[in-house]
Amino acid sequence: MAFVICISARCCCCGSIESALLTSSNRLVKKRRNGFLPKSSRRPELSVTRWSPLYPQRSVDESCNHSPLHLCMVAEVSVSDKLLQYMKLKKDYVEEQLKRSIPLLDSRLGLIHEAMRYSLLAGGKRIRPILCITSCELFGGDALAATPTAVALEMIHTMSLIHDDLPAMDNDDYRRGKLTNHKVFGEDIAILAGDALLARAFEYIANETQGVSAEVVLKVISFVGASVGYSGIVGGQVVDILSEGKKDVNIDDLIWIHKHKTGALLKCCVVTGALLGGANEEDVCRIGEYAERIGLAFQVTDDILDVTSSFEELGKSIGKDERSDKATFPRLMGLEESRRFAERLVQESKTLIEPYGKRAYYLEALADYIVARSH
Repeated sequence: MAFVICISARCCCCGSIESALLTSSNRLVKKRRNGFLPKSSRRPELSVTRWSPLYPQRSVDESCNHSPLHLCMVAEVSVSDKLLQYMKLKKDYVEEQLKRSIPLLDSRLGLIHEAMRYSLLAGGKRIRPILCITSCELFGGDALAATPTAVALEMIHTMSLIHDDLPAMDNDDYRRGKLTNHKVFGEDIAILAGDALLARAFEYIANETQGVSAEVVLKVISFVGASVGYSGIVGGQVVDILSEGKKDVNIDDLIWIHKHKTGALLKCCVVTGALLGGANEEDVCRIGEYAERIGLAFQVTDDILDVTSSFEELGKSIGKDERSDKATFPRLMGLEESRRFAERLVQESKTLIEPYGKRAYYLEALADYIVARSH
């Protein structure tokens, strides 16, 4: 059974308190130092009795270079089994819809059809379509109403990955543990596969959306277009490219880049889901602010994982941002401050949707998942 837990430990040597998120495979995801205790309190203590001594107690050492796991306790389930079951259910549903979304219309189109499906069905967390459907359901909508848009947004996300991986862009050989599209089909077909997915996305929303007024569908299409174009993903990508190697990129510049390059599509998922669910203007504004924060937190976490993770876990090259001399959150803020920044963004996002009460459970849990994930 997969899970992520938050553990806390008081070091047997120096008395500092550490917290960490662990996956079920016992891999350290992140570590956070909460504070220090006075000398008189430097002894292992636990506030609950469910604990496991992982290492024997040692004598007090002023220069302690401790492991955060000398003594630990389970403090809380940060990403609940309930959420993981929900995500699996939604992901399986989305996968089935994606398989049906690109039929082979003519045998002469076999190569482009294969290239589109190769990347679209290459796996992944499917966070974007899940967010779209979850947002729709929050406002009383039916998942079926949001499904075409959710599928379309995954097509657009896939297009962005295909194009990002091209030699003229990030020049990556692997994505999700598989060879990138251009490595399999060539650069020409990869570019066209991305173009075809983008076009198919808009066609799919227009033709497949049922039970929603034409006015709402038009709003959705307009919002998707703005999120993808020069005021969204493309604009963010352009400024990101122009910023490579520059030493004067500051944190405000970086936030702007990723609010557009990464955050725009995540915000689009949540906002279009809300529109399809019947949210009013105030709700759309509130849920949009929630989405802006989780979108930025997603990118901060990606930057952290590029430093701390491995190819096996991410399924793509790691350390590439540093080699490309790119500005990243860990580079400008440091790892620990980047983690705190991501956590603060998530907390703000959850505060924004508190008025929805228990109905917002899954959106709150998905916000936690974004910073707790290991890939």
